[in-house]
Amino acid sequence: MTRTFIALDLHASVQRALGQVLERFARPLPNLRWVDAASIHLTLAFLGELDDDRLALAMEATRAATHDFPVFDYRLTTPGIFGTPQQPRVIWMGVEDRPLAQLHGSPMQRLHQILNRELERRGFETEKRPFSPHLTLARVKQPLTPAEQQTLQRLLHSKQEQATSNLYRAAHLNVMKSELSRAGSKYTVLAACALQEL
Repeated sequence: MTRTFIALDLHASVQRALGQVLERFARPLPNLRWVDAASIHLTLAFLGELDDDRLALAMEATRAATHDFPVFDYRLTTPGIFGTPQQPRVIWMGVEDRPLAQLHGSPMQRLHQILNRELERRGFETEKRPFSPHLTLARVKQPLTPAEQQTLQRLLHSKQEQATSNLYRAAHLNVMKSELSRAGSKYTVLAACALQEL
């Protein structure tokens, strides 16, 4: 069985930019579980444990979703949280894509819809909540102290953490394997499906 998810491939320059953000956040908040920048990914579908047959279907669905889908550009926006300011569960970095003339609306939202449709055609259950593109920076397991809450709010609203103008290219959708261990999760690309240069 393979713990499987499907994610946009992130360019090394995105991971460097996220590494800088993580450094600014982790230094004043060392007690949180910060993610390694090299392992950050933008998940479009989490499929759980799959046997070989289901894994092959997941790869087939991913190839079908990317078959006629154009490459697109996106940028990092601002950090935020899931949960309340007093008890955040996740600290994340927002992502915003650029509309394309040949697509109506957000390319990332459209790719997510097409991928879900291809997965459902092959018998997969898909997430019904609205898709909110983000990159997880930290998972918060323990309640924050009042001092940590204040520090986090200051960082979230810092001018330095506002939207960057750098554009990054989304060119591949990857079927990923996740292996959990005490040292943290290890991720392996099982299939890289290229978006199309139209």
